[in-house]
Amino acid sequence: MFNFFKKLGPGVLFAGAAIGVSHLVQSTKAGADFGIGLIWALLLVNLFKFPFFQYGPKYASATGESLLEGYKKLGTSILHFYLLISLTTMFTIQTAVTIVTAGIASSLTNNVISVELWTIIILIVCSVLLYFGKYKMLDKMIKIIIFILALSTFLATFLAFNNFSHGFNLSQVLPKNNIEIAFLIAFMGWMPAPLDISVWHSIWTIEKKKSDGIQDMKTTLFDFNIGYLGTIALGISFMLLGYFVMNSSNLSFSSSASTFANQLIEMYTSSFGSWAYIIIGLATFTTMFSTTITTLDASPRAMHKATELIFNKKINNGYLYWLFFLVVGTITIFFNFNSEMGTLVKVATIVSFITAPFYAIINYTLISSNYTPKKYRPSKIMHILSIVGIFFLLGFGIWYLSTLKLFI
Repeated sequence: MFNFFKKLGPGVLFAGAAIGVSHLVQSTKAGADFGIGLIWALLLVNLFKFPFFQYGPKYASATGESLLEGYKKLGTSILHFYLLISLTTMFTIQTAVTIVTAGIASSLTNNVISVELWTIIILIVCSVLLYFGKYKMLDKMIKIIIFILALSTFLATFLAFNNFSHGFNLSQVLPKNNIEIAFLIAFMGWMPAPLDISVWHSIWTIEKKKSDGIQDMKTTLFDFNIGYLGTIALGISFMLLGYFVMNSSNLSFSSSASTFANQLIEMYTSSFGSWAYIIIGLATFTTMFSTTITTLDASPRAMHKATELIFNKKINNGYLYWLFFLVVGTITIFFNFNSEMGTLVKVATIVSFITAPFYAIINYTLISSNYTPKKYRPSKIMHILSIVGIFFLLGFGIWYLSTLKLFI
């Protein structure tokens, strides 16, 4: 059993980064507003994103280098474009996940400590842990967090099912009006995660190999599959929680972080009883804390590596500089947009969805190219799934852009 958990690493980190706003906020809201009517969207987007997420750790394990080195081989302009996209999204994403985490922490401590102060505390604690503990600490800690998260979430779903008194409606829904379409795009944008996490995953795979030296292809793909299936299972669980607990209520969720967190936790505890408070608290806080610390680690790692590749030189303490830059930028955005959590989440998720085809095409091109050893290139089934997935992401992206004027 110990060896089993020791082999796991980057895939669990992927799950930690993925299971956050997309699950706690978006999946729960999907269940609250549509029941399980959007389960088709959850499963479909997970299926069509699967190859492009897998290509990150697969390429790293096959070549010993991250996707970023591969991007540079395909063309330096691709690396520049990646850097530009990341600069426009990293602060918004980090702010969005940190705000939700701080809101939950404030709610769990009876608002004794403000959301503003919790944001600073969480960012400082995560930064200190990452700087001194480095990858090894993150690898060990995230396994514990994900275990607690999964256990508490599945238990909460079971309790909600036992208390559910309405008929179980399996009807699927295709959103029609402007608001519903916007939500669908945002929902799929971060389900299970933005595709740029494939870059992070490839970097974590390299770090795991440096740390333990056991990340062969078989272990890499097994680790990835465990993490990916975990994100799907928890996405369904949060959707069911929203359906069982909130679908029959007329509650309108606030865009304020602290108010949203209070609404979420109070809805659950009012349904289960105050004794279940600790279970709900653990499920919600671990969900968001895992995302906060993994994204805070991954973005600086990726930006540090990208800038080194662009300037063709080693940058000492580059990770630390980017970590500091990200923390300062997150705090700055937070104090200006604290009351607009909903808007931040929507912007981040929509940008992620629109840029998804870029990562899908580049990852597929790289894994299919001569830069990847032939035996590790995609099978016929994966070729077909990749091509269909690219058209799926492009189709939904064009559909959204064609309706964009309706939302302005």
